Amino acid sequence: MGGKNKNHTQHMQEQFTENCRYLGLKLLEEEYQQLVDKASEHDTGYYELIRDIVQAEAAAKRQRRIEYLIKSSRLPQPLKMLADFDFDFQPKLDRRLIRDLASLEFIERNESILFIGKTNGVGKSHLAQSLALMACQGGYKTYYTTCSELINDLNAGVYEKTLDKRMKKYINPELLLIDEMGHDRLELQVVKEAHLLFKVIDKRYNDNKSLIFTTNVEESEWPEFLGDPVTTSAILDRIFHHSVIVKIDGPSYRKYQSELLQKKYAEKKQGKAETG
Repeated sequence: MGGKNKNHTQHMQEQFTENCRYLGLKLLEEEYQQLVDKASEHDTGYYELIRDIVQAEAAAKRQRRIEYLIKSSRLPQPLKMLADFDFDFQPKLDRRLIRDLASLEFIERNESILFIGKTNGVGKSHLAQSLALMACQGGYKTYYTTCSELINDLNAGVYEKTLDKRMKKYINPELLLIDEMGHDRLELQVVKEAHLLFKVIDKRYNDNKSLIFTTNVEESEWPEFLGDPVTTSAILDRIFHHSVIVKIDGPSYRKYQSELLQKKYAEKKQGKAETG
């Protein structure tokens, strides 16, 4: 009799696990016994138990969604956090503006952001990537690319006749981050590279979808960077319309860290020489 009851209980548990998998209730499948034991320990009522289970499952599902959005965004590792940005090193930067952007309301308003800084290493990419990460955490589908990666990908699409398919990953996300615009001059090939960039920007502009750009190119230098005056005018018109411009005029943080590291090793070397 005891064996029969044991088999019945095991069958019920297996059926419960199978149903959890079918419904996608991963947390409940893995932790239902702990939840039941906790409810029993605290003399929790049935309604409270079901409520706690649903809340825990919803929280776990949201977390899995965030992890998926971060992974599919292709944001560089290690992930950049806004909390790690040294605002004291860039005192001219408007902290209040950055905090406002961190609310992600610019996505709801279909606005874009352009980070401009002539000097490399001032924090343009850090701020842009941290906002993109926050967008993922806020539930927005996000995609990261450098300008050169985007152009190379779309160029390959032209020659392989897969351009429309490749365009989708830049068009579909609610937020697209194009990093390092201006590092490489766009070339005039069979298909003008500037026109490929324009296709992405124009489509997102018409679909009212947000973009984040980082660039070390001033507005007056864009014709040289893009290599096509007509396309330059069209791109700038769409970039600057409904965009928040964040100019970072300051020293290079990377250079500062490099100098600190060199100083540290020099002092260490000198210390060894003196003790030797």
